[in-house]
Amino acid sequence: MKKIFFLLILSTLILGSCKKEDIPPVDTGVTPEQARDTLYYVMKAFYYWYDLMPVVDRLNYSNPYDLLEAMRYRERDRWSFVADFEEFMSEMGGTFVGHGIRVGLADDNTARIAQIYKNAPLYSEGVRRGWKIKSVNGYNIAQILLNNDAQAYNTAFGPPEAGITNSFVFENHEGTEISVSSTKASFTVNSVILYDTICLDAEKTKVAGHLVFESFIEPSEHELATAFSFFKQHNVQDLILDLRYNSGGYVYIAQQLASYLGGNSLSGTTFAMQEYNDKWQSENYSFPFLSLANALNINRLVAITTRQTASASEAVMNGLAPHIDVSSVGDTTDGKPMGMDGWICGYKYIFCPITFKLVNSLGEGEYYDGIAPDKTAADDITRDFSDRNEASLSEAILFLKTGHFSEKGRTGFRSQRQFSERPAWTNNMFDMKKQINPPIK
Repeated sequence: MKKIFFLLILSTLILGSCKKEDIPPVDTGVTPEQARDTLYYVMKAFYYWYDLMPVVDRLNYSNPYDLLEAMRYRERDRWSFVADFEEFMSEMGGTFVGHGIRVGLADDNTARIAQIYKNAPLYSEGVRRGWKIKSVNGYNIAQILLNNDAQAYNTAFGPPEAGITNSFVFENHEGTEISVSSTKASFTVNSVILYDTICLDAEKTKVAGHLVFESFIEPSEHELATAFSFFKQHNVQDLILDLRYNSGGYVYIAQQLASYLGGNSLSGTTFAMQEYNDKWQSENYSFPFLSLANALNINRLVAITTRQTASASEAVMNGLAPHIDVSSVGDTTDGKPMGMDGWICGYKYIFCPITFKLVNSLGEGEYYDGIAPDKTAADDITRDFSDRNEASLSEAILFLKTGHFSEKGRTGFRSQRQFSERPAWTNNMFDMKKQINPPIK
């Protein structure tokens, strides 16, 4: 049994090919104070930087949320969190409530759809990435983004609840103004936003795959299998992996994606190593490349990255680097080489403190400043992901065709202002879920 005797492992999300089992929620009536005391023990025992935490009196805090903020090692830790158990399980299972859009500010200071899910209410209305959002319920969304005003944005769109109806005025790619009334709904997100192929020569003998991948969540396993079956059928030799908005998720999905890319010749060799603090070195674990149907064994991988590229996305790039040719285009990644185990407390809370770092087979990691791109390029949200003239995609295609990037450079990147309906804690990398029962007092 992992960790110590009162930690009951309810579901193993990784370790080879093990699958997650259903967790029947049973509310044990845990109080905020009990949860606080339990979190205090978890942090003292398992937190990666346990020896660098501030000294606190847990009795000064009334709940685990406030206690975690007081105990985190702020010099490094931007990620540890406490969440509602049901919300966490829904999010990682792909359940979503909202319009299903990410909104960004383009270089021309227009508000644009940066991303939209295929099952989103607005997708069926024809809304696509690159469309201008002229207003929502009369609010000027571009001005709100210019002001970086999250409160005003939330006021314009309303709470994340099914049944909330908003009135949008869009302008599509052809310049036509379109008014849409959309109601927020619950739906399952697609983590694979797009997959297609790109011919790299006039004879159409050299084919690259193009995969836009948004998060490492439970539905990803089936979606990736479908995409790579398509790539295998089309004899894909190189691949453009668009991770620009992929902020992380489950490590076992990262292991699968890396295995599809690295090919079955790497099966059994080390993709990544998970390293705990000095109290738990016996729990260190090596994730091997898996043998998967339709694995590609590609020659070259070009990743498209932004500041939103984080965690499991970075782990895939870092884990493949010792084995295949990995290049990147776009902006420097977020810089999160750390991950967390999750503890379920009374089926009311889930605690996700940073507990491990992930390194590749050469022991390389700790990219806290992010992974810099080989070629800087804009995230051109005026164009859809499939548009071959989109700035980052066009550079990736040029590199695969010619072996080099364009000579033109881009400096003075503006940190793009974006708002997503997904919770901030999705910017993380998760290993396993456990239950603490009973809460420690």
